[in-house]
Amino acid sequence: MGLFCYFELLTRFSVLKKTGLILIALILLACSNKNQKEEVATNPKLDSIQQWINLAQKSKDLSLEDRTFYLKKAEKEALTQTNDTIILEQLSKVTLEYYKMKDSLNFRRSNKVLLGVASKAKAFKIEGYAHWDLAEFLQFNGILDSAYSNYRNALRSFERLPVDSTSKSLKARMYYGMARIQDSYKDYLGAETNVAIALKIFDDLGDNGRIYNCYNLLGVVAGGLGNSVKSLEYYDKARITLELMEPSEKTTQLIWQNKNNTTSVYLRNEDYDMSKKLYQELLKSTDLKEKKPELYSLALAGLAYSIFKTDKDYDKVEALLKESIEVNIEFGKIYDLARPKQFYAELLAAKGDTTQAIQNAKESFAIAKETYNNDRLLNALSLLTNIDPKNAAKYANDYYTLNETIQEEERTKRDKFARISWETDQIIEENQVLTEEKQMWAGAVFGLVVFGFAFISIVILYINNNRLKFKQKQQESNQEIYNLMLSQQGKFEEGKQLEQKRISEELHDGILGEMLGIRLILSGLNEREDMASVAQRADLIEKLRGVEEEIRTISHELNSAAYKKFHNFIVSLEDMIGDIEQSSGITCSFTYDNEVSWDNLLGDIKINAYRIVQEALKNCIKHAESQRVTINFQQVGDNLQLTIADDGVGFDVNKGRKGIGLKNIISRTKKVKGTVDIDSKKGTGTTITVTIPARFIELNVMEQTANA
Repeated sequence: MGLFCYFELLTRFSVLKKTGLILIALILLACSNKNQKEEVATNPKLDSIQQWINLAQKSKDLSLEDRTFYLKKAEKEALTQTNDTIILEQLSKVTLEYYKMKDSLNFRRSNKVLLGVASKAKAFKIEGYAHWDLAEFLQFNGILDSAYSNYRNALRSFERLPVDSTSKSLKARMYYGMARIQDSYKDYLGAETNVAIALKIFDDLGDNGRIYNCYNLLGVVAGGLGNSVKSLEYYDKARITLELMEPSEKTTQLIWQNKNNTTSVYLRNEDYDMSKKLYQELLKSTDLKEKKPELYSLALAGLAYSIFKTDKDYDKVEALLKESIEVNIEFGKIYDLARPKQFYAELLAAKGDTTQAIQNAKESFAIAKETYNNDRLLNALSLLTNIDPKNAAKYANDYYTLNETIQEEERTKRDKFARISWETDQIIEENQVLTEEKQMWAGAVFGLVVFGFAFISIVILYINNNRLKFKQKQQESNQEIYNLMLSQQGKFEEGKQLEQKRISEELHDGILGEMLGIRLILSGLNEREDMASVAQRADLIEKLRGVEEEIRTISHELNSAAYKKFHNFIVSLEDMIGDIEQSSGITCSFTYDNEVSWDNLLGDIKINAYRIVQEALKNCIKHAESQRVTINFQQVGDNLQLTIADDGVGFDVNKGRKGIGLKNIISRTKKVKGTVDIDSKKGTGTTITVTIPARFIELNVMEQTANA
């Protein structure tokens, strides 16, 4: 009886203790929330952070450099805050804006900072969103294995949230994202497993839009596994789901997508009569071409191939394929262009035009290679093997080699996906085992205290915790090393593209201008044999040697600063203008300010100003049909003002795309921190005004150069 009373008292004390702890926690939480709200309300720095973010978001007329400047100021100020909630909220906004601006370097950097802060603060929802953003960024850039890993990390973060409709939806969307990546690498079983998990959750939530997406992806996966019956069944379930959704423009477009996917199954199964019928129905849809041009093009090509296999109406097939190709080119859908090109090659082969058939098949192969469309690459090689008997052995060997490479790559990716899933599941399983052990030891604490073994249980739990933390740290370190390798490769590619752009500008603005003038003069001398013409041709040969020297100079610029080559700047400009005037027949007038020490200008200003004049005169010759051009170079205050005016045909500045010449002029002006104003109308000529901050070599630098 006494023992029973003892346990009853102990139980009541335990209940009171828990209740008291809960009350204390609630009071502390309320105070914390109140303090946070007061801090937000009384923190003046938050206003400036939000203003900088708003400037970057809404000022679309600002340059990318200016918008980045404001975001960096907001990010720097956010990191000085003491409240983790405020830091995470502001960093999330900054990172998202970098993502929208497609600023990959700053997005990756800011995302890394955000993940670090979120992980430290155990803000699992923000941590999950940060991994999700990174996954979509990597997926867009074709780095699918890292994208899969980040979807998995986001899933782990969302699984640590309280269970409600929001957290369930977030987890399901991560399963769906992983399934899409697995499908792209033909890991159909893994994709089917993950999308089935996502479908069950979305079905419980009644989210019809995402239920449709899941059924649609299951149809794609079933098609990849070769199960056409199952694929059609899933597409039909997707269609039924669409009927439950509210009518809207998006729903209409999903209906078109569903019809096209269903019809593709019949086309793949060579049921051409059914595919022809369904494609004809799809193409009757209003606004299909305007709203979904890529789907319109696919339907045209599919209908053409169905008719090719059934009616043999070659003229109609050719007309449909040509329209499909034109739509792809018009709307920039290069990825889908390989398909109609291949179909067109088959049509030409059937008509007996083997030469053109081979040409179109090669074009299909080149487009597929450029867009990393492996399936279309193999189809193009298979077609070339059949229609080009002379090179059939080579194409067959290429097909075999490529197929082996693709399969090996897909196997590697599938193994990597399986390893990531296995390691994650192993950690989850160990966490579950550890949780069970904790519960077991917690239940046995009282008995262990009675028998004197409490200390041993605490030691065991401590050791297990340390082991688990070590494994988790090891996996995080491996992932970080892999991400650093990918980041380094991205930076290398960006640097290479910048250098290629610079060399392109030098070749386009310098050498092409020289070659144009020489070509014009040689065209006039081609039919003349008098001594004067012979002498002039000799001079032109000397000019060609000059061009050779300029090519050599550009080559040397890859390893040294070649912008110092203009020592007599005005003379160089006059020679270049005179050569163009003589070769083209237009009248050029060049004036400049004698009070300016032109040769003391910084080298980058001289070379870029020279190229701008050269490019502008080339445009006058090629496009403007000018008779007279005036060039004026003078100093206005602290700036240099270069004006080039012609009396040519002009153009509408607000319409049309700028050619590479104008783009190079704008690019070179930005290099010297200047501005460009282009004033032109049709029939009234063009005036280009370039304003550059005047910067000169200091006297001591000049003296050192002269002494050297």
